[in-house]
Amino acid sequence: MTKNLLCFLFLFSSLSVLSQPFEPANKNASPEAKALISYLYNISGKYILSGEHGGGQRFLDSTKAITGKYPAVWGSDFIWQGKDGGRQRVVNEAIANYKKGYTIALMWHQGRPQDNAPWGFRESVQAKMTDEEWEQVITPGTELNTRWLAQIDTVASYLKQLRDAHVPVLWRPYHEMNGVWFWWGNRPGKNGVQKLWRMMYDRYVNYHHLDNLLWVWGANGPRDIPLDEAYSYKGFYPGHKYVDILGTDIYHSDYEQKDYNELLKLADGRVMALTEVGELPKPEILAAQPRWTWFMIWTNFLWNNNTHAQVNAIFSRPETISLGDRK
Repeated sequence: MTKNLLCFLFLFSSLSVLSQPFEPANKNASPEAKALISYLYNISGKYILSGEHGGGQRFLDSTKAITGKYPAVWGSDFIWQGKDGGRQRVVNEAIANYKKGYTIALMWHQGRPQDNAPWGFRESVQAKMTDEEWEQVITPGTELNTRWLAQIDTVASYLKQLRDAHVPVLWRPYHEMNGVWFWWGNRPGKNGVQKLWRMMYDRYVNYHHLDNLLWVWGANGPRDIPLDEAYSYKGFYPGHKYVDILGTDIYHSDYEQKDYNELLKLADGRVMALTEVGELPKPEILAAQPRWTWFMIWTNFLWNNNTHAQVNAIFSRPETISLGDRK
């Protein structure tokens, strides 16, 4: 049994015991993944984990310099950067940080299947895809489906290293799918991103046996503009059989109660999270929206979009769990 698994068991044994309403979506989830989801259910509604996305030590140290604490959740990205896309560095950092006690959250800005690596962010990740190309991607045996499969299998090889190191991962693919800025975005319905999600889930769970993953569905917080408000969260949701945690990304002060209530209804008792934030929510927002189980500050938004007073107001709350805290 790993050190971190023991820590998780210690943490939620010290909480008042709640019945966990749901098992992981993957019935063969690893002991570490089961321990992590159980812990999240136990803190849900009572505590919130602090988090920082960015990889490397810089952002962790910045959090420590501002608050006197390190965050509880460390996030990084399998986006292509440098040799091997920088993915081995991400894996190495994830393993090292897990051993230090961090919860690991990973995502992937995936390039379009028709493009060759290295993928440009605007040129590929944010490029458009025609309806005909989309149909190819989701149709087995086509050229674009074969290229998509090769992409996700490559990333699976890195996730397997984390599985074999007994590192549970909060895995968040195809994020902000209800927005209009990524090639997988703005495609609601059963043959839209719902199908792409299910295809990855099937490949990773049933073929690659990545049982260390907890599947985090992270949408974008609806903004008061027509393209965002046209579709509710529901149209992009692949279903409870394929999701462990429902989240949303909020970059300004748009922590609207109606949006929280909509996600709360869709979650139907499942764990929820603020999967990316820019401007941190005010303490009164978190008091009114207690079901968020972690927040993840995006890179330098920590200091560029928040005053030190704002950051400390959240990190100093008795409900906020940072690295090493025992609640």
